[in-house]
Amino acid sequence: MLGLLRIYKKLIVFILAIISVGCFLPSFAMEEISEQEIMESDIEGELTESKSSYINDIEVLGANIIKPEYILSKLKLQRGDAYDKDLMQQDLKTIYKMGYFTERMKAIPVKNENGTISLKIILEENVPVTDFTIEGNTAVSTNEIMNYLIPLRGKPQNIEDINSAMEKINNCYFSKGYILSKVDSVYDDPDGMLNLSITEGKINKITIKGNEKTKEYVIERNIMTEPGSVYNENIVKQDLVRLYSTQAFKDVNRTIEISEDDPDKYDLTIELKEQRTASVSIGGGIDSATGVFGSVGISDNNFRGKNQRISLSGLVGSGILMSDASIKEHMNYQGELSFFEPHFLNSDNSLMSKIYYRDLGSYQIPLALERRIGIETTVAHKLANNPRLSTTFTTGVEHIHLSEGDRGNIERRYLAHGLNIADRARELEGGLFLRLAPGFTYDSRDTMMNPRNGVLASMRYEEAFGLDGFGKTNGRLIGVAKKYIPVAKKSSLTFTGRGGLKVHGDNMPEIMAFRLGGPYTVRGYKVNGVGTGTSFVMGSAELATPIPFSDRFKIGFLQNLRLTFWVDAGQVFNPTIANVLYDRPLHAITAGVGLKITIPGVGPLSIDYGIPLTNCGEYGSKNGYFTFGAGDMMY
Repeated sequence: MLGLLRIYKKLIVFILAIISVGCFLPSFAMEEISEQEIMESDIEGELTESKSSYINDIEVLGANIIKPEYILSKLKLQRGDAYDKDLMQQDLKTIYKMGYFTERMKAIPVKNENGTISLKIILEENVPVTDFTIEGNTAVSTNEIMNYLIPLRGKPQNIEDINSAMEKINNCYFSKGYILSKVDSVYDDPDGMLNLSITEGKINKITIKGNEKTKEYVIERNIMTEPGSVYNENIVKQDLVRLYSTQAFKDVNRTIEISEDDPDKYDLTIELKEQRTASVSIGGGIDSATGVFGSVGISDNNFRGKNQRISLSGLVGSGILMSDASIKEHMNYQGELSFFEPHFLNSDNSLMSKIYYRDLGSYQIPLALERRIGIETTVAHKLANNPRLSTTFTTGVEHIHLSEGDRGNIERRYLAHGLNIADRARELEGGLFLRLAPGFTYDSRDTMMNPRNGVLASMRYEEAFGLDGFGKTNGRLIGVAKKYIPVAKKSSLTFTGRGGLKVHGDNMPEIMAFRLGGPYTVRGYKVNGVGTGTSFVMGSAELATPIPFSDRFKIGFLQNLRLTFWVDAGQVFNPTIANVLYDRPLHAITAGVGLKITIPGVGPLSIDYGIPLTNCGEYGSKNGYFTFGAGDMMY
């Protein structure tokens, strides 16, 4: 009779279990499970009397998608353990915290005839995720968002896994610069459909404040962010950099506020502080190419409030310093009027035009005086599909006049080297030339001021048409590439390669030959000290590092100052007559140290001391030279 009663009780329990599995109530909320939720059989009293009841087996019911083996591995109570009601309560909480099951769960211990326990754990899975709907996304594609949701498909809804997927979606937006975007809500349908609503943080309006002189349309054309677009911090930062780079403003900031018109959108305010852009300058200094010089200039970097730049400058110098006997001592006179339009015809073009006059002792033609008068225009175009790449086209007309500077000295040189003085006329050949020069520039540097990472490369082809004699027409190809590599926290290593080649023009005037030696090519040599020729190659490696302990002083000048250690090497090919007259080595390797400071709008100013490591020639110095340079010659 007792056996029949026990069978009857087991049948009752099994029917209750089936009924409990059929009752489904999905929930994402984590609720505390009370002891009353553990449904046990009438043998509980017998278990209390016998404290040595061991678990013979554990059966998990109601787990259809989640494997029972996985559930059992998470339990503290295992087969062979003594049954413990408190541990069973903790195991039920552990199962619930997995997130796959509702709070309707039961643990039923059934005593076997041999005194052991058969433990039945009855569970109820959440509704499986069948599919997804996504609303509100425009900046990030549905396919990309689905990559974070697909692992949930087919599994019971799990609040932790869903929250993890939402966090990944938010991080995806954040990594792309959409810092105001987020998953706004998640809700499920009875059929297992998971619905996501995304608020991307669109811009309601953009307000510009602080401009008095600068035209508002000039500011707006530098702002790529538009009302109605999704706010992107990366794009806005680029907008601020562009505005600051116009040199019309001393400070550029932005603020973001929730729009009063639409709480789901934001108002962006660009706050500007204009600076004085018109200036008159009087200065002087020392430069290897111009000697001791004085200069005067007048300029406006925000001409008429249109961000145009106009400049008129003049310079008078004593002539090349530390030159060999090939360069005639002659005052250096220079004048230039330039105009820059940053948005020529459209936002992707810029225009630079200049008229110039130069009168100096020629760098390239021994003991000659050189005068140049010209006009030049360059149009630069940024490629829309690659903002780091831009194309240029330069055109201009230049008249070059060469005259004898020391006839007696040059005749003696020709005679000493057994050369025909009649060839001197060809050396002094100048002319009127029309130049057409297409080119391109690639710039991925991390910053214009003391770059530490990236590449700067350019190439240009120059075709010079002889307008007063077509036989002088010639073409040249010139290129340079710089690779910046960060070293430690603030230092950088730069590798530079440069080369030039005459493409055609057997009668190319010597004045158009390439030259090596001096502050912009191979340092440690005088100007042209390595040689001149119709083609050349050179390379250099330079380590630039801040002055030790300069960061302890809050002086802007010191922050931009760099100590440099460098090695230069170069070779000239197809040398000109000047190399024979002055015993130039045509190739060189030098090493040295220097100081460099980068000034916005001017470029790097440097002083270097280099020592030749190879034959320096009759007029060179094995002890080396100081060179002074302003700017960075790219060609």
